[in-house]
Amino acid sequence: MSKPLEFSWLRQAGFMSSFAALRAELRGVFSLALPIVASLAASTLIGVTDSLMLAPLGPVPLAAVGLTSAVLYILGGGIYGLLNVVSTRVGEAHGAKQGRRIPFILRNGLVLGLLAGVGGVVVMSAIWLLLPWLGQPEEVIAAMPPYWFAMALAMIPYSLLTVFKSAFEAIDRPWLGTSFAFLGIVLNVPLNYILIWGIGPFPMLGLTGAGIASLVAEALALFAAWVWWQRARSMRRLRLRKPIDRKELLSASREGGPLGVMYVAESGASAVGTVLVGLFGTIALAGNQVAMSVEAVFYMLPLGITGAVAILVAQAKGAGDVNRLGSIAYAAVGGSLVWLSAAFIMLVVFGRAISDVITADAEVAAMSAAILLVMAPMLIADSLQSTMLGALRGLSDTNYPAIVSIVAYWPVALPLGWVLADWGGMGPPGIWAGFVIGLAGSGIMLLLRFRARVRMLGGP
Repeated sequence: MSKPLEFSWLRQAGFMSSFAALRAELRGVFSLALPIVASLAASTLIGVTDSLMLAPLGPVPLAAVGLTSAVLYILGGGIYGLLNVVSTRVGEAHGAKQGRRIPFILRNGLVLGLLAGVGGVVVMSAIWLLLPWLGQPEEVIAAMPPYWFAMALAMIPYSLLTVFKSAFEAIDRPWLGTSFAFLGIVLNVPLNYILIWGIGPFPMLGLTGAGIASLVAEALALFAAWVWWQRARSMRRLRLRKPIDRKELLSASREGGPLGVMYVAESGASAVGTVLVGLFGTIALAGNQVAMSVEAVFYMLPLGITGAVAILVAQAKGAGDVNRLGSIAYAAVGGSLVWLSAAFIMLVVFGRAISDVITADAEVAAMSAAILLVMAPMLIADSLQSTMLGALRGLSDTNYPAIVSIVAYWPVALPLGWVLADWGGMGPPGIWAGFVIGLAGSGIMLLLRFRARVRMLGGP
């Protein structure tokens, strides 16, 4: 039999050992990335469901959902970043065949998830006190309290479900966690219908009903995951009684904390970028919203690949298979770049047509198309940055990547974007052009960091 085609100069550069190895790793990346994408999509659908089912009640409930969702997006990102440390820790133990360590990590992860959820409730309660000082409409603020605090409380079951999902993904049961995430959506729809509109003995609660429905749906999904963990035969190895260890909690917090801060910073930078776009007027802001909606669809797969590569690198590290580390990471980068290169062509060629489908306003569609021309290369830069971030997360290297990413967003991308937009005359698209440069630089630095770390472990 002939040997796989080798490219020695690429091997020496650290990009691949062979096309055959990359193809094999790419299959593993995509098989894990797809359920992660589905799970991430499910986490955003509760707000979408609330918006759709509250729309007949008028603009006030919709504005309340939008404002609440904006805050939840930032806080939820921080919680997600912190708790995904469970996936890499479990993945490393799974790769090392340390089966008795996995329930120890899971139980301590659930405690960390509970603390993170309670912390989210406290922070969101504090933010509520600031809303009247932020110039928000009085009628919206008056209608919001029950919905706001119900959604705040929902961060507790969300956090615990994230821990379960992360553990299931890391032991090669990714669709199990995704099923519980979608269970929350399935339950939320009928609960919304009953509580918003008042079916049978239930009163019509409107916005308040939507908040209660979302909280109950998330709690029931968590309960189902808990029962499965406690009763399913396949979960016996995860039920071993293990102690809650303060050192483990502190270690996991130190590892996951930088990523939590980074995700908050990333979400915050995007929010500030949107505010800067708004300085150019209503048409600019509306066009930006259309463009960001399109961008979010194309970026779901790279987000899933980021989570998948973190777990697969952790598993390979735990198994001591350092020769696979580079192949996993570079296959993931290649998969992301192929997908987003196709997205780049679609956005450049069909950006205006896509925008016209979403909005009937010609000015808004034209602005969206102009912004998409810049977001297309931004997607490619961001995919390199996020994929290498995931690879380094799999090696439990989080401090340096978080610092590099935060610097890329704040001191680099935002100021540079404003310079290009205002002084450079690019207008709203210039804001996101700054992100292209910042994220490309961050991606290259993280790639070099990963190569260095792999060589320190004895890899090629």
